[in-house]
Amino acid sequence: MENMISGKTKLLALIGSPVGHSGSPQMYNYSFKHLGIDYVYVAFDVKEDKVKDALDAMRMFDMRGCNVTMPDKIAASKYVDELSPAARIIGAVNTIVNDNGVLKGYITDGEGFVANLKDNDVDIKGKKLTICGGGGAATAIQVQCALDGIREISIFNKKDAFFSRTLETAEKIKKEVPTCIVNVFDIDDESKLKEEIQKSDIFVNATIVGMKPLDDLSVVKDPTVFSKEQVVCDVVYNPEETKLIKDAKACGCKTIGGKGMLLWQGVAAFKLYTGCDMPVEEVKEKFFS
Repeated sequence: MENMISGKTKLLALIGSPVGHSGSPQMYNYSFKHLGIDYVYVAFDVKEDKVKDALDAMRMFDMRGCNVTMPDKIAASKYVDELSPAARIIGAVNTIVNDNGVLKGYITDGEGFVANLKDNDVDIKGKKLTICGGGGAATAIQVQCALDGIREISIFNKKDAFFSRTLETAEKIKKEVPTCIVNVFDIDDESKLKEEIQKSDIFVNATIVGMKPLDDLSVVKDPTVFSKEQVVCDVVYNPEETKLIKDAKACGCKTIGGKGMLLWQGVAAFKLYTGCDMPVEEVKEKFFS
């Protein structure tokens, strides 16, 4: 076996449940080998009620850190010592770095979204964005875009028991970034959604609509609201080309799928762990082509 684990190998992990389907170990371990870094990355199935134990173990074993996936992101944010600005606003983490026993929590999902746009020659500064969704990915995108200089965000979410969380996020963004205008609307108000999309530079679907078994659906029922000057994004990456993306392409829009966000959030975490740049082009070719 090449590059055997040594007595000095640093350990990184993914925690969450389930984790058996994750491609993160392959992506990270390939990158470590490519760069000649003495790290190894594994996946641990950790239920939400065991997150504190897992983070205590991270300190005890002097692990370099871990990525955090569902359902552990909120619980993990409560047991770290420091939070990044985005993680503090959102109240969740997906990346934890262990600096000599001090656990620092970050949320790189939003960074991944913004970096993916940059990789596709889209700059968010001064733009207006309309986004559907109020879950973890949606919230991370909203917060990071505000921190990175977007002018206005219109959020559409279901007016259900969780709608108040969307309103709270909007207020936190306004407090943290007073220059950013944040609006919250009911996603079932189709006329308002149409109006806000038409006034936007960027539209994002951050709901599960478009993901199997909802792959024949789109959050935008009338794609003629799009214009060719707009950028349309979907966080769904399976299928790689959702109905929303197909419809927007047919209208002449620039379209960006969800696989790139998945890659770039990992790139951001890799930098936090190692201080090195992930070999992005090689990783794209091997795992994302």
